[in-house]
Amino acid sequence: MLGSCLAACGGATHPSSTLGVVAAENVYGNIAAQIGGPDVSVTSILTNPNADPHLFQPGTATGLAVAQARVVIENGLDYDAFMTKLENASPSKSRLVVTMADVLGIHGKDANPHLWYDVPRLDRIAGAIAGALSQADPAHAAAYRKGAVRFIASLQSLRREVASIRGRFGGDFVAYTEPVPGYLITAAGLRNLAPASFTRPIEEGTEPAPAAVAAMDALVAHHRIRVLLYNSQAVSPITANLRAAAKGAGIPIVPVSETLPPGLTFQRWQLAQARALAAALGRR
Repeated sequence: MLGSCLAACGGATHPSSTLGVVAAENVYGNIAAQIGGPDVSVTSILTNPNADPHLFQPGTATGLAVAQARVVIENGLDYDAFMTKLENASPSKSRLVVTMADVLGIHGKDANPHLWYDVPRLDRIAGAIAGALSQADPAHAAAYRKGAVRFIASLQSLRREVASIRGRFGGDFVAYTEPVPGYLITAAGLRNLAPASFTRPIEEGTEPAPAAVAAMDALVAHHRIRVLLYNSQAVSPITANLRAAAKGAGIPIVPVSETLPPGLTFQRWQLAQARALAAALGRR
């Protein structure tokens, strides 16, 4: 399966006429492809929208892609820790590595790693990618800068939607099964009531304590939240039961994912999720 993912997203072998880029997540790969245009060949590693990214194990094709890349884009915060091993396995002084956690200055073991949901700072992510492309390929630096400007301008609809949610529903209570949309929730002025004692174990693939599960169940049973945001990419019996309880209680459910679904651009994906959240909040 991994080989087909790599081939579909640019291939592990880059044409000599283009700049070889590897993105650990296809979220960043899509952004890099939009900014770089025909001058880059992008390979994304985490691409399966039906798989839990936290369970990914790299193979030979992944290592080859990283070894051949001139630019590597990774998330950091241990979300894609496998990238460090791959980079160390094939050292290269000519390879540029962009770590988005460093770009945004977000560190710490408890930091939310889903940085691509941080709508107010997507321009910094785009700028860092354009800067790395320009440094690795100065001959096309002007085109990369223009690509970044176009990408940032294309975020206007998403930003307007988030601002609209903040204006209409700011202060409303919601809950999520994992902190995947945490930065979006903050930007939209919503308040998450899901305890970290529940969301962190779920994110790490372990079972939360019974008290944490009971606390989440109470949020639903007592209608303390307007919406339940549900990670559709990492399902467990506990989260499935919570989703069923929310549905039975008439609480709207908004699915979110960690990986960019096939056939969508980053902007369309995030805008669709923001609009789904707005529609759910609008149900009285």
